[in-house]
Amino acid sequence: MKNKSLEILAPAGSFSKMQYALNYGANAVYAGVPDFSLRARINDFTLPTLKKGVTYTHKKKKKFYLTLNIYAHNRHLPLLEKHLYKIKKIPVDGIIISDPGILELVKKYLPQIEIHLSTQANATNWQAVRFWQKQGVKRIILAREVTLQEIKEIHQKVPEVELEYFVHGAMCMSYSGRCILSKWMTGRSANLGDCAQPCRWLYQQKKETIKTMSVEDQTKKFEIDLEEDQHGTYFFNSQDLNLLHYLSALKKAGISSFKIEGRNKSVYYLATVVKAYSKIARLLEKNTTRKNLDLALLQEQTNLNSLIHRGYTTGFLLGNEPGHNFQNSHNTSSYEFVGEVLHNTYRNHLTKIKVHNAIYLNDKIEIISPQNNYPVKIIKIYNEKRESVSSAHGGHKSIYYLELSKPLKKYDLIRKLI
Repeated sequence: MKNKSLEILAPAGSFSKMQYALNYGANAVYAGVPDFSLRARINDFTLPTLKKGVTYTHKKKKKFYLTLNIYAHNRHLPLLEKHLYKIKKIPVDGIIISDPGILELVKKYLPQIEIHLSTQANATNWQAVRFWQKQGVKRIILAREVTLQEIKEIHQKVPEVELEYFVHGAMCMSYSGRCILSKWMTGRSANLGDCAQPCRWLYQQKKETIKTMSVEDQTKKFEIDLEEDQHGTYFFNSQDLNLLHYLSALKKAGISSFKIEGRNKSVYYLATVVKAYSKIARLLEKNTTRKNLDLALLQEQTNLNSLIHRGYTTGFLLGNEPGHNFQNSHNTSSYEFVGEVLHNTYRNHLTKIKVHNAIYLNDKIEIISPQNNYPVKIIKIYNEKRESVSSAHGGHKSIYYLELSKPLKKYDLIRKLI
């Protein structure tokens, strides 16, 4: 019997990022407009671009899920009703919600739509999953705090409900992302999609001579030692989730959709992560040999390691506490993302590039394509006027042409060794 297709679900923070996600192997994307999704900033989707995105996704025979996952206040409800009325004209494949009130509105205005429960709703047990099933929810995006053993039991108890699980991306220091730190410190609510991420900030003591201090709760039962060097400490800074090596175990446990976090990340980050997970998922579907799978895992983990990240953790999956990075905000990388290929290489061998960071003639560059990574040599650089120049730079006038040793295709990406 043919295995059920495993879904690689990727974030779409913009129409362009959505295109990259789909071209690098995702078979579904999720996005929403800023007012009602948990990404209020760095999100350029509007109703017209959502419609355009759904059309593009469906032409590729893939799926588009709409996020309506804020925790609504009374003031949001009239606006949500108007929004849902307009969404009727956009054939999204499902709507992701957290709030029971929004669930009721979705059932009222879009009774035929497939409803997915956001991880923000904290579904951590099979009774909760069964409850939400009775409310009309088809898929549960399990809380990140759920372990592998708990996933197995949930699937055994409620096998008819689809299960989705986060496999890669930033981890929140609060339970399932329901944080009040940002609201308290900056007035920006994480539960309305406007998190300032104070958990990623550097913290220092006022008295620089004291290098450690103890924090004690009011019952005097718990004591935490906070340590810092001369640079301070990142004591809320969780490492990033990376479950590339556990896709097979998650599949066996009952997960059918592997979700990637990162609507605010670059197209380079998104393409690299999506390609890694989709490659492993496809090999699992084919029941490939252990040797082939191990080789692919080694290669794709190397690619993930080349990205800027905070260190990797398996989160709560194995029953452990997630790792934290107390030393710095993120690691350094040996590579720098420098450009996007906007069109297939022209007959005159010039490749049109949108430059993100400086490119010089003697740079050692590598191409990231949907199929593989490979080096190319820069022969010449031309500006928009087709004048030969010694370097290309990002910014307002960021379109350049490169003459390269190999032809490239649209959606290929360029990085350089630094």
